[in-house]
Amino acid sequence: MNSLPFPQLQTFLAVATAGSFSAAARALGVSRSAVSQAVRQLEEQLHVVLVQRTTRSVALTDAGRRLVESAGPALAQAASALAEVSARPGEVVGRLRITAPRAAAPLVFGPVLPTFRARHPRVEVEVAIDDRLVDIVAAGMDAGVRLTEVIERDMVQVRLTGPFRFVVVGAPDYLARHGTPKKPEDLLEHECITFRSPTNDARYAWELERGRRSWRLPVAGGVLTNDGLYAGQLARAGLGLAYVPEPVFADDLRAGRLVVVLEAYAATVPGYFIYYPSRAQRSPPLALFVACAKELLAGAPGADAASR
Repeated sequence: MNSLPFPQLQTFLAVATAGSFSAAARALGVSRSAVSQAVRQLEEQLHVVLVQRTTRSVALTDAGRRLVESAGPALAQAASALAEVSARPGEVVGRLRITAPRAAAPLVFGPVLPTFRARHPRVEVEVAIDDRLVDIVAAGMDAGVRLTEVIERDMVQVRLTGPFRFVVVGAPDYLARHGTPKKPEDLLEHECITFRSPTNDARYAWELERGRRSWRLPVAGGVLTNDGLYAGQLARAGLGLAYVPEPVFADDLRAGRLVVVLEAYAATVPGYFIYYPSRAQRSPPLALFVACAKELLAGAPGADAASR
């Protein structure tokens, strides 16, 4: 190989991130044919097929996935390093991409982003809301926010919020019409607004606990959604019971629009953590975001609402 194919590599990574040649072309501001040609040139230089093309979509081959996992973070760090050179002394310039579930957005990004952007206006922050489990390396993300139990053990984890509870809630008028469940098994007789997991497409079984005993209840009802927070909104409208993160609905609970039932059985989770590969620790935008989040979320009342 006479020269390193950096332009072609950047184009290929854009295709891998966007999931199509057309979307990559729009992101790069070039024609679709230019994107296709660049990827073909890279494949010819490497003597491997990186992308399987169909009329509707593209899919990475094993070689393509390996290239994304190894070259993607390195290229992002190189781009960040070049951007830093152009910054004024003491100023950080760059881009930060973070994936998070929808429930984490009001607890983490709501309090942190305004202050972070005011302090570091030349750091572009992209927040990708996705309830699926995301491979942050393959997806080209700098970091993710998730509950600690689903984070891979080889990731660096930093606590953002305190522990909180997942609670079963209902509107007062629903409880007046249908009664209040007294024990976990009673939920099987109630109208429950259920949630379909975006990871495995299965109905999520509500998890309750008391002492050393735990329950996973296959609740059912006439409404099923793939958005856990929307289930809470439907419960507020009186359509049934919902299983929600308590801090997100703290205002509704204080105002009496929703009521916690089976409170003695509410399950507690350790809280939200930001996580990233160890090699990403050298990213100045990420380090600044983590420091800002730790500062602003320490003792935040929303995060600690359930541990009162």
